[in-house]
Parts: sequence; C-alpha cells; structure tokens
Amino acid sequence: MKNYAKYSAYKTLELLVIDSPTGFTKTAAEWVKGEFISLGFDAKLTNKGGVLVNIGADEGDNGILLEAHTDTLGAMVAEVKGNGRLRVTNLGGMRAENAETENVRVHTRDGKVIEGTLQLCNASVHVNSSYGDTKRSFDSTEVVLDEDVSSAEDVRSLGIEVGDIVCFDPRAKITSSGYIKSRFLDDKLSVGILLGYAKYIKEENVSLSRPVWIHVTVYEEVGHGGCASVPAGVVEAISVDMGCVGDGLGCTERKVSICAKDSGGPYSYEVVGGLIDAAKREGADYAVDVYPHYGSDVEATLSAGYDIRHGLIGAGVYASHGYERSHVDGVENTLKVLKGYVG
Repeated sequence: MKNYAKYSAYKTLELLVIDSPTGFTKTAAEWVKGEFISLGFDAKLTNKGGVLVNIGADEGDNGILLEAHTDTLGAMVAEVKGNGRLRVTNLGGMRAENAETENVRVHTRDGKVIEGTLQLCNASVHVNSSYGDTKRSFDSTEVVLDEDVSSAEDVRSLGIEVGDIVCFDPRAKITSSGYIKSRFLDDKLSVGILLGYAKYIKEENVSLSRPVWIHVTVYEEVGHGGCASVPAGVVEAISVDMGCVGDGLGCTERKVSICAKDSGGPYSYEVVGGLIDAAKREGADYAVDVYPHYGSDVEATLSAGYDIRHGLIGAGVYASHGYERSHVDGVENTLKVLKGYVG
C-alpha cells in the first residue's frame, strides 16, 4: 500500500491549500467530489454540503459507511474595530494562543480575499510591558489587515463585514523523511487516505461483496457532521479521523490508532476487535488507545438515532488542533487496516 500512501499524502497537500473552515466548505467539497469522479466513482453532494460516494456493491443490508471530514478550524469576523483591526470568534476548536502570529485570509461576501495576521493586541514587546502576562483569547488578540486601514470605515470600504470567514495559513509540507506537517491534518489527511483507498479499490480491481460508502462531512468540528445522509442498508460506520498522539497514549505519527473509547464513551467492542484483527492480518503497526478529549463523526451518526455499530481509526497526528504532524507510514498503516477490515 506504499504507493497509495504517497498518493494519499500528496492529495492531502492539494486539499490543504483550499480554505474550508466549518461553514465555508463548498470549494473543498467540490474538489473532493471531483477527485472521486476522476477515479471512476459516482460522487454527489449532500444537502448539507458533504460528499457521498459508493465504492462497493450497490445493494445489500450489510453496508458499511466510512466517514471523514473536510471542514477545519477557523474563525469569523465578530467586530470591525474602530482602529481598523478585526475581533474574531473561533469556528470549531481554534485556540487563540496557538493561532497567534499566524497569517490569515479574510474572505468577503463579494469574493475578495484580504490578507492579514492574528496578533496580540498591542503586540510589540518593546512597547507592551504586559506582553508575557496577557492571557491569550480571541478578545485579547486581533486580526491586523495587510492594508492601509486605521478605522472601521476604512475596513468596510474593503468589503469586510461581520460574519466574513477568516482562514489560517496551513503551512503544509512533506519532509524528505516522510513527515507531513500542516494545520488541519485533522481531518484532511483522512480525506486523502479515503481517496487513496478508493484508488486502490479501482486500480487493483478489488471486488467488494458488501455496500461500501464514503461520506466526507463538512460540520464535524461543530459536532453534527455525521448526523445525516446515511444510506439505506448501512449497519456499520467507521470514522477515519486523526489518531491522537500524546502523553499516556501508545500511538505515534508512524502508526495507525484504533480508538477503544473517547469522551463520548466506548466504541463497539466487536468493531474494535475486528479492526485489531485486520491490523494484525495486514501487518499494520498499530496502537489501541483511549482518547480523553475527543468526539467523532460516527458519534454524531449514533446520536442522530441510526442503529449502527461504530469504530474509529486514523493515522497518528501530533499537536492536534495546532501545527500538526503525521507521517506517510501512519497513512500506509491506516490503509492496511481499511484493506483488511473492509475488503
């Protein structure tokens, strides 16, 4: 699966350059749809704006749904300030202390893109004696626009208004040693992995005996991405999302993580066992972990009332919701588990 892992990684880079914070995902979803169509699959947009693809049998009552999401963290203009700066509110779990000094793009309603930087208010160390003591929040930081503006009227003359979307630069790259570094690997890396899995199915002429669907959702970061668009006959759903890397966990960036429990409770004991068996059969380097602060698309699917079994896997990602890091080996190990579990 090594070549498919490389393909997945580079498709991830292509997707990462498309801004798509929660609520602003149309361009990214159209790109995802087009990529699945180019692989020879029938993909369509859902009413919510996600992408639904069938890659297995068309009919049957033993269907499986693979879920990943292309929406990311971001921000929204909450106030055009009198000094020509912007106060923003976070979309999803974006944190000001992590986003500070990052370059941003403000997307206006009339299609303009205006650049800037999120900075601490009064950001010069040589001027601000409280620089190190100030608690970072989206009230103590502001977007400084790269335009000659010094008043709210100046800003509004650019077309910027409350409700405009603020996107943070992902700074995506793959190192010579195979590490994938970027903001928003959660969860665009998994979208790349599902594209790689679909390419494997097509090129290797894999015959899937059960219906297999992929749903790339667009509201996961605010909790309701996977709550709709479950095709008839689906009895099982697997979230393909980032695997957690950190203190007390066994996963690394080079492994695939199989989640046994997160903040929403335990995953299906039978599904977790089946994923472990698949990892062993395929020789995948894996870890089984419990995530202390985590929720997934498939839990939204359950909460919506669907009668399904559920599981969660993903390539290990360090520094989640920050400047994240994974590895092509983690991608390959995730593909191996999908191959062994789904078909």
